[in-house]
Amino acid sequence: MRIAIVDESAARASIIQEGLAALDDCEIFVLTERRALVARIGEIAPDIVLMDLGNPSRDVLEEYFAVSRALDRPIAMFVDESDEEEIAASVDAGVSAYVVDGLAPGRIRPLLDLAVRRFNAFARLQSELDDARGKLAAREMVDRAKRILMDSRGMAEPKAYAEMRKAAMDQGKRIADIAEAIVTAHELMGGK
Repeated sequence: MRIAIVDESAARASIIQEGLAALDDCEIFVLTERRALVARIGEIAPDIVLMDLGNPSRDVLEEYFAVSRALDRPIAMFVDESDEEEIAASVDAGVSAYVVDGLAPGRIRPLLDLAVRRFNAFARLQSELDDARGKLAAREMVDRAKRILMDSRGMAEPKAYAEMRKAAMDQGKRIADIAEAIVTAHELMGGK
């Protein structure tokens, strides 16, 4: 596992490293400069990012939130103090675990596991949501194409669907692809 530790303080970063010492087969990268952080993390391609911010200013928080939005990785963020706004902004930015006043070597491994599990659960939910949205969009396209066929050819709904289904089977395509072609052709011909 590749782990990136982002912390401007080498002393605090060493606490995280100490908490990760028991992990086998683990590469740890410590980043102590904020300059070009997203690019540097991209080069490392870590499996997880651990950020220790201590008492960050609003500007620093916004900068790190931009980093977390750009990454598609589990992120655990450690802060000394926090408020509800910062927690909400962190979650919105994609932080998997937001830990207030919890930087201790013995807590690092369980928090790392929590961040990975939360990230994976959220990724599954996002995938399911994307899949459902795709199916809904395909269904809407099929319904729109059926209406076009029904209006332009005076067909009943079952006949319009059967025509699209036959074309899909004949061409080895999905019915949604045929429906999209019908809608596109209709729009090109000036239909709405």
